Amino acid sequence: MSTTILSTSLKNSSSALILTALLSVGMSAYAASTNPKPAPAKPAPAAKPAAKPAAAGKPGTSSTGAAAAPGPSSAPSANHATANSVPTANRPAANSVPAATTHPATAGSVRESAVQQRTNAPVSRVPSPAFQRPVPNGGREVVRPNGNAMRTRADGRPADIHNTARGMDIHHGLNGGSRVRVERADHGRTVFERGRPGYVQRPYAFHGHDFARRTYFYHGREYSHFYHGYPYRGMYINVYAPAFYYHRAYYGWAYNPWAVPVAYQWGFAVNPWYGHYGYYFAPAPVYPTASLWLTDYMISADLQQAYAAHAEGGEAEAAASVAGGAPLLSPDVKQQIADEVRNQLALENQEAQQNAAQQDINPGSSGIDRMLNDGKSHVYVVGSSLDAEDAAKNECVLSDGDVLSLQAPTPADATTVNMVVLASKGGRECQIHAKVMVTLDDLQEMQNHMRESVDKGLQELQAKQGKDGIPSAPAAAEGQPTQAQYAAIAPPEDPNAAAEIQQQAQQADQAEKEVTADSAPPVGQ
Repeated sequence: MSTTILSTSLKNSSSALILTALLSVGMSAYAASTNPKPAPAKPAPAAKPAAKPAAAGKPGTSSTGAAAAPGPSSAPSANHATANSVPTANRPAANSVPAATTHPATAGSVRESAVQQRTNAPVSRVPSPAFQRPVPNGGREVVRPNGNAMRTRADGRPADIHNTARGMDIHHGLNGGSRVRVERADHGRTVFERGRPGYVQRPYAFHGHDFARRTYFYHGREYSHFYHGYPYRGMYINVYAPAFYYHRAYYGWAYNPWAVPVAYQWGFAVNPWYGHYGYYFAPAPVYPTASLWLTDYMISADLQQAYAAHAEGGEAEAAASVAGGAPLLSPDVKQQIADEVRNQLALENQEAQQNAAQQDINPGSSGIDRMLNDGKSHVYVVGSSLDAEDAAKNECVLSDGDVLSLQAPTPADATTVNMVVLASKGGRECQIHAKVMVTLDDLQEMQNHMRESVDKGLQELQAKQGKDGIPSAPAAAEGQPTQAQYAAIAPPEDPNAAAEIQQQAQQADQAEKEVTADSAPPVGQ
């Protein structure tokens, strides 16, 4: 594929000012509507910038988070709208989560709370959110007085197992994959997934709010992401929280259309995963916006991960590869994803300004609470393998890179949502246009996945700007990243994560045997 070399005139000062002004006009309304205006507070010292940005991540891998500091006062205000050119979002429900507040960024401002880092917290005895879905057609659920629970499919094979004594939930996917999760009373968590990254989640407190650091382990490599946890509709969900934030001028460069569409050579055409999924995905011939580039970055990473999971985790293919014809993931659906990515760029720009102003970020505004209550449709990209139920209560598979749309409003007390499949790979996967039921926990993890992928893509894009046809970002967009306040005081990566994940995997078989024996009907019945 040929590349288009763009003019580097964006580096001059007048272009930088134009981009900054466009960002201010285009993103302010969105930022103003996603959070209440914080109470006045005394100015606080600026957060100390990170010494060095994280290394750029390749598609299919993760990084600690990339970013750079919010910049000068010419960028959009978090509280004053000047235009309505960007989709706005309603504030979260009044009783959901606290509004943003302002705190000095000092070590002494970290307060004790009910959530503290500890490895010996008791396990949670509450079954996983998978048990909140209705039992699928032909399935059977047994719940014992001791809290053990087991669901089997119509063919008698186990689907979900909850071992109360161990606090362990085991899920056997329709595609042959398996996931083991141990939840603790302090919202710590350990997750093992065959052929995929596992993680250990350790909670900590910042300004009296719950946060967590997940230490992921995959192919001998450890990396971290951060999350802001809070109770929601009788559940406890974790909302992705970036470790670093970019300069606002960089968000503007990524948010607004590029001057000339870019023909970009990805370089993955010779990779086995691309040939395998050629019936589903093809990169765009040109990129008029960074959001479309980020969309193809995310989808390609997802499909690379899915291909590895089939090879390493024994996950069965949802459908055989189909030769010829247009890819199932249409340009129209990819544009819908790109529009969602653009909204997330606006959201993260707002969070960057709040971080610079020492304001706590509202997890409801950053997560699914806003998306469920703003009266707008939203698009989600599936970031792992999961099972859903269609309108007829039949189970079907969703896999990495599938696309769902959230359109209808949900009842205020609902713990599941109905979504429409916009793109899937056929076979045992949920069919295109089908309505499927997804738990709120899975929905939030999908949104987390999209934001994590966008952040990794932004990091990659920053490294590539001015090269291979990618336009140069304005000089104001360059510079060192600013670390988020909650990340700066977080406990270090868990040195025992790999061993703990492996130990959990080894205990899963025995945990399942205990529940299976407890759930068996008495002899003679």
